[in-house]
Amino acid sequence: MARIIHARIDGETERRLGWSDSQVVREGIRALRALLGHRRSGGVVGLGRFRSGVSDLGSNKAHLVGFGR
Repeated sequence: MARIIHARIDGETERRLGWSDSQVVREGIRALRALLGHRRSGGVVGLGRFRSGVSDLGSNKAHLVGFGR
């Protein structure tokens, strides 16, 4: 199912591009994805980047019991 979004661009940008509204949005999303690269979603940021010796330190809630109290 297609998703409808709304975006506004100024007249000069619209004239320079010469694209339909849908093409402007599609190309913008493609360019942003290329710029940001492929990123995993839903993971813990920084997981496995530190050498604590505990392999599941960032993902196991048992390690956080009492933290911040």
